[in-house]
Amino acid sequence: MALVGKRDGRNFGYGRQLSYAGPQALCDLFGGGHYGTVKAHSDRWQAFVRWCRSENGPGFNDARQIDRQTLLDYSTYLRQQVEQRAIGITTAQNRLSSVNRTMAALRGDQSVKVPSPSKALGMQRASVRRSVPQGQDHEQVKRIVDELCGHQQPRAAAIAQLARATGMRLREAILADLPRLKREAKQLGRINIQDGTKGGRGGATAPRWIAVDDHIREALRYAEEVSPDGSRNLLAPNEIYLDLQQEIVRPARDILHTHNLKGFHELRAAYACERYEQITRHPAPINGGLCFQFNPHLDQQARKLISYELGHGRIDVVSAYIGGRA
Repeated sequence: MALVGKRDGRNFGYGRQLSYAGPQALCDLFGGGHYGTVKAHSDRWQAFVRWCRSENGPGFNDARQIDRQTLLDYSTYLRQQVEQRAIGITTAQNRLSSVNRTMAALRGDQSVKVPSPSKALGMQRASVRRSVPQGQDHEQVKRIVDELCGHQQPRAAAIAQLARATGMRLREAILADLPRLKREAKQLGRINIQDGTKGGRGGATAPRWIAVDDHIREALRYAEEVSPDGSRNLLAPNEIYLDLQQEIVRPARDILHTHNLKGFHELRAAYACERYEQITRHPAPINGGLCFQFNPHLDQQARKLISYELGHGRIDVVSAYIGGRA
């Protein structure tokens, strides 16, 4: 058992550090299993701990000090982050939900929680895309890549190319095992996206193969070229993910905005729309395509494949990328 002290002790018996206590309580809650779920909740808990320790936070390092007002204050902070476009609505809701779950694991009850994260944030996540994804034009992406390189941001340029060519999430593009992917592309004509995926997905248990084209080959070639010495990905050996996000990704977003691109995640939606058209020979619904009306089976098959390629477990999520069926 992970419990290291008396249940009524500091952090409800899970140690002296808030950052340590949360993941240990989650491990107990899930009985040492559900690795992906535990990891996802733990990562979001660490974001909450960083807020607690920040200038805007309450300075707590003991879960016994955390009450419902603390969580409401955290909700306000997350809402501000969304409004400043530092994080997305879904990320904010997931972080709040994970704090709820971790607090329940620590306390052994649900007396301290935010009943409805979406209401607390005052926002609803959009389940169906209403606007045409930016970044669908490869020439536009090339101009963005060129400007990022001109501003000495080669790694941000590599992230943009990988996101547009493969549909990778930001974290996946940063942590991608480039030598392995390049080898798979050459030998198999397809790549298996595994590193940095959501929920600690494992290679053998969650394959995510994507057929290779010239855009992917070029994205992999360039990413490997700008990868720091001694690294297999876009992180330097002595660098942590958060550092790269703050020092490289955030400044790069300003350049993206000047080219009418809201963020790297838009490139993932652009990839999904392109794949829909390749599979069905019709534009994606958000681009005016009507395949879902006269060939619903083909539309369903395309959504299923795109869901797989994007690393989602639910087909309905694809509507947030390519549009709905109405």
